[in-house]
Amino acid sequence: MNANFTRNKNLNLILFSCCVVLVTAGMTSCKKYLDVVPDNVATIEHAFANRTEAEKVLFTCYSYLPDDGHPDLSAGLNGGDELWTYWPITQDAYYLDPYNIARGLQNPTTPNLNYWDDVGGKNLWQAIRMCNIFLENINKVSDIDPFLKNRWISEAKFLKAYYHWYMFRQYGPIPVMDKNLEITASPGAVKVYRLPVDSVVHYISDLIDDAVSGKDANLPDKIANQTTELGRVTKPAALAIKARLLVTAASPLFNGNSDFSGLKNNNGQVLFNATYDPSKWQKAATACKAAIDAAEKAGSTLYHFNAVGYNLDDATKTEMSIRNAMCEKWNNELIWGGTSGTITDNLQLYACPQINPNEINLDLKGKLAPTLKMAELFYTNHGVPIDEDKTWDYAGRYQLRATQATDTLLQPNYRTAALHFDREPRFYADLGFDGAKWFMKNGLFNIQSKAEEYSGKKQSRLYSVTGYFAKKVVNWNLVESKTSVTLETYPWPIMRLSDLYLLYAEALNESGQGAAALPYLNRIRERAGLNSVESSWTTYSKNPGKFNSMTGLRSIIQQERGIELAFEGSRFWDLRRWKTAPQVLSQPVYGWDVNQKSFEDYNRRVLLFTQRFEGPKDYLWPIKESDLQINPNLVQNPGW
Repeated sequence: MNANFTRNKNLNLILFSCCVVLVTAGMTSCKKYLDVVPDNVATIEHAFANRTEAEKVLFTCYSYLPDDGHPDLSAGLNGGDELWTYWPITQDAYYLDPYNIARGLQNPTTPNLNYWDDVGGKNLWQAIRMCNIFLENINKVSDIDPFLKNRWISEAKFLKAYYHWYMFRQYGPIPVMDKNLEITASPGAVKVYRLPVDSVVHYISDLIDDAVSGKDANLPDKIANQTTELGRVTKPAALAIKARLLVTAASPLFNGNSDFSGLKNNNGQVLFNATYDPSKWQKAATACKAAIDAAEKAGSTLYHFNAVGYNLDDATKTEMSIRNAMCEKWNNELIWGGTSGTITDNLQLYACPQINPNEINLDLKGKLAPTLKMAELFYTNHGVPIDEDKTWDYAGRYQLRATQATDTLLQPNYRTAALHFDREPRFYADLGFDGAKWFMKNGLFNIQSKAEEYSGKKQSRLYSVTGYFAKKVVNWNLVESKTSVTLETYPWPIMRLSDLYLLYAEALNESGQGAAALPYLNRIRERAGLNSVESSWTTYSKNPGKFNSMTGLRSIIQQERGIELAFEGSRFWDLRRWKTAPQVLSQPVYGWDVNQKSFEDYNRRVLLFTQRFEGPKDYLWPIKESDLQINPNLVQNPGW
């Protein structure tokens, strides 16, 4: 498929090189088990000699799924403006790729998070090739029930589509690797071309359809054997990814984008259609509704915390419904959970500060710092933006303010910025900050994070550079002691029902059905303890009729996505597909003055960095220059 393809074209005969391991067990408790093939030689005949060996190949197809829940490997988490960290990072990261992207250090010589070639040992062209090997040889297995074989084939087809989708989202128009080339293929056949955006989207969509409803398709509606199969693909998961694909394809980045009109193959083939097609939004809405119907039929619902056995007030119950929608493993809102790599262990350790002054443990780094911009994104307690609420003092948001007895979500007899008062429940559920409370299963803790305090900066590392902490991503079962940290991992939420509702609401609005979008927004808001869009805007907003226009409702939907899916890797990609990244990601990154000890000095906004997003260059990943040299039929993305 490129240099890697040329080097490995003999994989039609040799299944794995010595660097590829076989994953032999399902995603049980988010763990994998390695199996060594005798003599480290795996031929096609051996790999498909029986059901057991063939299943190893299927799990190897799964093993390439990117580690999106690892903060050092996720562009969505650390490549944008949601989270920030101290710089330079000298010993608190395995990889610097996403942090480099956030700081404008992407480059075509050694691209960051370059899944075209390799990220953490994962090459997605090799992943696609492995899926093809499986599909081309599974019929050789004689001791497998046809029902099960059809399920495996459906899974491999979906994974093949997903890897193409993942590459498409990064690089835009890509080659399609529908079949593995023969080892006798000519040099010209190896030098493939990128295909136009619409062709790539149609290919991925059709392949998912084949996996879901094609002849002999057999994806389950839900996972029946939760002991061995959690993390495997289901029909709702496949349909949800199709929905995400089609919403992305209908969005401004890929639908009528003239910025890329000059991107052509060297044979003159145009790779971006510059003509806007409104029907793409209706297709996306149809796909979203099909995915929602399948998910709800399989038992998916918005998560609500089960408070039985806990004596919690209503505010804490709401907070736990918000936090555990992400952190309670395999809850009923999760449509597809990622189980690749270390899952969310590192994420939690990076995010959680010292919350117990009597049990300090440096494994809790507290360095994944939400930006001040994100703190300002959340609504007021009236469910509207802070600059729209006619009862909220937007101009005085940075002033120091003392807590009163009625401020039950903040520490009593404390002082903190006015920005932290009278905010919506998701603000307090998602963010920790100086003066906040942090509820865990083993107790209620106070966050005090001024310089030298137990949650604050005491040295040149292991602290929040903004003064905020990503509480949302920390499972409430985490317990620290002086000698250990015990945490409960959870699958990375590749797709949950609230995300799907928001995608559907967006597609409905963009296809002229704004009124039909509101119920799906309101379901999410109700879980978050807010009134409906209609009620909140009519009563409290300076622009009470905002939700009645497509443009106004678009703004509401986009902010709702930013809040509901904060720190889940969505914003990075949303800002790109909406083509709002040049404005949003070219703003200063601010935080509080974490070097200060007094209330007055600490609660002072300071500039940390000024990001710069260059369009159209930064919308798409660069293809590595050496790949372009090996295959001259590949053209570079604009600006690189």
